[in-house]
Amino acid sequence: MSARATATSPATAQGKRKRPTGPPREPRGLRLTPRATILGFIVFVAAIFAVAPARAYLEQRAERNHLTTQVQQLQLQNAALQHQIDQLHDPVELERLARECLGMVHPGEIAIVPVEPGKAPTPPSCD
Repeated sequence: MSARATATSPATAQGKRKRPTGPPREPRGLRLTPRATILGFIVFVAAIFAVAPARAYLEQRAERNHLTTQVQQLQLQNAALQHQIDQLHDPVELERLARECLGMVHPGEIAIVPVEPGKAPTPPSCD
């Protein structure tokens, strides 16, 4: 080997690098690679296509919550009506309603209806 091939420059021997000459470099802005651009586009398209199903999901969830509360209210109403049906099957309750609402009496009993002066008698009513 020749001496020239093994010789090193004094700057390299001291561990210094040559600085480029010319105007100082300006800092680069945000640089997107093609791969990053494609990935960003795919994420954007996926977000666009996810909006409609997400909105439909939220609307359906709100509707389900509304229907759940409606079912609970109807179940309470059904329970109250079932209790009323059970009461109407009781003979004691039927007799009470017949006396109060219809003004009925047992044979041999006398019904007394108070009448205010100057007014016609009104039959009893249950509202």
